[in-house]
Amino acid sequence: MAIPLGDIAPGQFQTPEAVRDMSVALEAAGIDACYLTDHPAPDAAWLHANGHDALDPFAAFAFVAAATTRLRMHTNIVVMPYRNPFLTAKSAATVQVLSGGRLILGVGAGYQKGEFEALGVDFHQRGKLFDEALEVIRRAWAGGPVEYQGTNFHAAGNEPRPAPGPPPPIWIGGGSDKAVGRAARWGDGWSPFYAAPTMSQLNRDTGIHTVEQLGEKIAMLQGLRQQIGKTGRFDVAIGPKARLNYGHPGGADRFLEELRGLADVGVTWAMVEPPHPSRQAYIENVQWFGEEVVAKLR
Repeated sequence: MAIPLGDIAPGQFQTPEAVRDMSVALEAAGIDACYLTDHPAPDAAWLHANGHDALDPFAAFAFVAAATTRLRMHTNIVVMPYRNPFLTAKSAATVQVLSGGRLILGVGAGYQKGEFEALGVDFHQRGKLFDEALEVIRRAWAGGPVEYQGTNFHAAGNEPRPAPGPPPPIWIGGGSDKAVGRAARWGDGWSPFYAAPTMSQLNRDTGIHTVEQLGEKIAMLQGLRQQIGKTGRFDVAIGPKARLNYGHPGGADRFLEELRGLADVGVTWAMVEPPHPSRQAYIENVQWFGEEVVAKLR
């Protein structure tokens, strides 16, 4: 479930008390994990049109982790090419260790050219930088010295710590065939998204349009994993399209029906973003979801 830490409504969401109240409500409702996104320097025109703000995900999750004992935390998503991979490895490993192993590192290649330019990163090299980062972060978490010649860095026997045991699972975001290939090769999970009219053209083109298409991509992904000898648990995270009628009896019936259809094609985690006109409304919606959805799935 989304935790609206990017909402800048004064006094509602971006305070220590708000983080604690919302995190505790999520855990009490039986939610398995919360998620938030990553935008260090979004384009202002995009932000004030159909965009969304974001706190630093690793710093924000440190507060969430301190307020809870069971709730997992999913970065949905961290744009890997924005950062040196050793910095991402350090931040993620720190949260993983201090939370007792509750981080899910959701990562993606990114799509906002203006944000890349503000951060001094070549937008057109984002795929190459992403692939490098996925390899380096695994090496960094394994412990011991790392030797790697990257596009913009050179590790010649550097030893990053902590080496988390176990390391956070890595979920690859995006709906393109390249994202599917990366998820198969490097990931422990895949986190696609539905295409929407308000998205960029790139995201509309690569987003998921139907459950049937989603099932085809999951089958393709699992086939790629088999080809390269990947075994073990693999997660797919995306929610139903059905809108929930929060606060009303029977308001979750269609959602639950669509959830079963997603499970049938291989989805293992359902993602949902409840309305949050205020902190209290968000908490009430979380409680309702726990009673009307989570309790019926246990």
